[in-house]
Amino acid sequence: MPFGRVELKEEIGGHSLWTLPVLGAVHADTILTTWLAMAVALVFLAYVGSSYRSPRAGRTQTVFEGVVDYIADLVYGSLGKGGEPFVPFFIALFIFIFLLNQFGILPFKALGLPFGGSPTADLNTTLALGLMMFVTIQVAAIRKGGIGAYKHIFSAPPGAPPALALLMTPINIIDEVARPVTLTLRLFFNIFVGELLLFVIASIINAKITIGAFNLSLAVTVLPLGIEFFNFFVGTVQAFVFTLLAIVYLALSISDDH
Repeated sequence: MPFGRVELKEEIGGHSLWTLPVLGAVHADTILTTWLAMAVALVFLAYVGSSYRSPRAGRTQTVFEGVVDYIADLVYGSLGKGGEPFVPFFIALFIFIFLLNQFGILPFKALGLPFGGSPTADLNTTLALGLMMFVTIQVAAIRKGGIGAYKHIFSAPPGAPPALALLMTPINIIDEVARPVTLTLRLFFNIFVGELLLFVIASIINAKITIGAFNLSLAVTVLPLGIEFFNFFVGTVQAFVFTLLAIVYLALSISDDH
């Protein structure tokens, strides 16, 4: 295989691996699913774009425009008119994370395919998203205010004595560093726990557990469907929360008054 040795692991948090030169072992299933999510996003956006050729607004177009308008309102409300260049980025970010979150609902791995599961249940994916937002925010802040964008880190709060700046500096540094960490861990744990619930229920069903006359494995067979609906809801909410926090963090970094 051109990607190198493949190793399968059937366990919680386990991944099929590609062993690549220089990079070493990488999570093949996460990468393949992420590529698939990108392809689905492109096809979906092309479909929505083609729908504008019709004089009638279809249901998909109406729902999509509602999402776009809502995210645009969030950006304008937080960043003002200066936030216009960031609107397409945050729309794309929301759609991409939404799709990544929802792939765990589809039983690709159960069918024996080499991809599947939510890439955002892999810490590598959420860490990359968190670092991407951190770098994006720093670049935007420097482009607007130069090195002066970091003066708030070494300043005391308004109205406080200047000597308080020495105490606030380490706290402000921790606050800056904690932002990508919170984005990373919040998204990862919420999606990972949803997949963990499915794994536990599947284990109970396969174990054929009975307690006296009560067949526990049979009783829990109705739970996966409910958990899938719950995971869909959580995946949607977490895509929105990640996007909202990213907008807020960007607004805090490029606002004139920190």
